Order: sequence, then structure tokens, then C-alpha cells
Amino acid sequence: MNSPHDFGRALPLPRSPLIDAVVFDVGETLVDESVEYHGWADWLGVPRHTFSAVFGAVIGSGRGHLDVFEYFKPGFDLAAERRARAEAGRPEGYGERDLYPDARPVLAALQQAGYLVVIAANQTRSSHRVLEALRLPVDRVTTSDTWGISKPDPRFFAKVIETCDELRPGIEAGRVMYVGDRLDNDLRPAWEAGLRTAHVRRGPWGYVHAEDPDLQAKADLRMDSLSELPALLAEL
Repeated sequence: MNSPHDFGRALPLPRSPLIDAVVFDVGETLVDESVEYHGWADWLGVPRHTFSAVFGAVIGSGRGHLDVFEYFKPGFDLAAERRARAEAGRPEGYGERDLYPDARPVLAALQQAGYLVVIAANQTRSSHRVLEALRLPVDRVTTSDTWGISKPDPRFFAKVIETCDELRPGIEAGRVMYVGDRLDNDLRPAWEAGLRTAHVRRGPWGYVHAEDPDLQAKADLRMDSLSELPALLAEL
């Protein structure tokens, strides 16, 4: 198989006859979130390895990741802390260097193969602006703050289908592949909405959820890297 960096030079792989659109999560799917969580650890005055260890324990127990912050600052208010960080000149943020190395070339390869390529994820308006500024090879960037609906709300995935149909009329839910790292926020609600799914095993949730029997039984594709995706789609 080509390495992720070969996609731009290689001939496009054949497109799957079953899939018309590929929709991507952001955190730990396209973007390595290490810089984000290191930033929060630094802001809270907590050693990064301590923050990471507690983070792993919390998500491993099936709780929401915001519970992590309660260990270090009881009553943690995410919106207020985001404002405080911005006012202090230490806002959340990421950039080109935080993209996983396979992200940009794989998005480009999928577009070249003829798929509709969309980003739809739980992200802030600030993150939305960053994603648009990166000029990724996608047909649309949209986020939960833009829609006012967050995963795993079923309405989020209804909007995913609606967006795909708007961009390429006639696309049905069963011909949309949603790619993500999480079972709870990505794959399970996508199944319930009738979408196909691909799981990428990276990031904390990616590893914690990878061996879940439900995921192993129902995910259409399972990968260790996005670089596997174009060929796996072509083989469907």
C-alpha cells in the first residue's frame, strides 16, 4: 500500500460502488489533540502526565471527559475558563502541525477518487475558523457550534445527511461513511442514523473503544491509520 505521503502522486484508487460521501470527525481523527490537553494541564497548573493519567482513568470508566477537570478544579466551568484563557493570551488552539500526517493526503485522495468529503464534528466556532483557515481538501467544514447541535444527538447526524444531500443531491444515509475514533459520540449514533462507519484506533478513546464487541461487530471498517481508508473503501 502507498504511504500516506504518496497519495498525491499515485493514481486514484477506484471508488467504492457503495459509498458516495465520507464524513470526518476532527479530534483524534484528523487532529492530534495533545496540544489541546497539554494546554489545559498547563492552565490548571497540573503536570501533563498527571492530567493524562486522570484523563485515561476517567474515559476508561465510561465517564465524560469534562469530569477530568473536576478533579483539579471542582465546579469547573468550561465556557468561563475558555474566556479566561483567551483574556490571558493563552487561548485554546491548534494548527497545521497538529494534523495527523495522514489527514491532508487522505482527504485529497478521497476527493480525487470522486467521493464527497465533509468534516462534521463537535467543535467550537473558533475551531471551525481554524479548520477553514487550514484549507483542507474537503467539500464542506461544519461543526456543532455552527449547527447548535452536538454529538451524539441524533439531530446532528440528521444534519450530516442533510448536508451531504445538499452538496450532492440524492445521497442516502446508507451511502455515507462516518469516520471517527469514538464509539459513544461517533459510531453508535451514526449507526442509529443509518450511516456506515469507520473506526480509527488512535487517541485515548480510539484505543479504549477499539475492542468493544459492539464496535467490532458493527463497524464497517476498522483502521490503525487513515492511510488505510482509501483502499478499504475501494474494497467494500
